Amino acid sequence: MSDAITAGEFTAGEGVSDWRVLAGAAVVRYATGSFATGLRLVTRIGVLAESANHHPDVDLRYGSVTVRTTSHDIGGLSRRDLALAREISAAARELSIAADRGAWTVSGNQDDAGPIAG
Repeated sequence: MSDAITAGEFTAGEGVSDWRVLAGAAVVRYATGSFATGLRLVTRIGVLAESANHHPDVDLRYGSVTVRTTSHDIGGLSRRDLALAREISAAARELSIAADRGAWTVSGNQDDAGPIAG
C-alpha cells in the first residue's frame, strides 16, 4: 500500500497551514531575520529529518530558510512529507519563527526571476 497523498490531502493536513504545494512538492519559507536564527532552525530540521529518515531540501540564506520536501520513491507527496512538514512547522513555532506568506521565488533567492503565487 502506497503512502502517496494528493496536494489537497497535504494542504488539508493539520499543522501545515504555512506550507504550499508547488510542482509536486511541499514548500515553505521562514523569515528568520538573521543567519544565526536560520541556522538554529536548520539544525532542528536536520535532527527531525534524520529521526524520520526523510530528508528535505533546505536553503539557508541570511534572512530566510526555505524547505522543500517530496518523496522521490513515489514521485510526489506522501504521508512522510506531511508528517515531516508538521514537525518542521512545530519547530519553527517553538523558535518563534514565522512563515513568509508573501510572494517569493522557488529557491528563496531574491535574485531569481519572478515570484511564485501560492
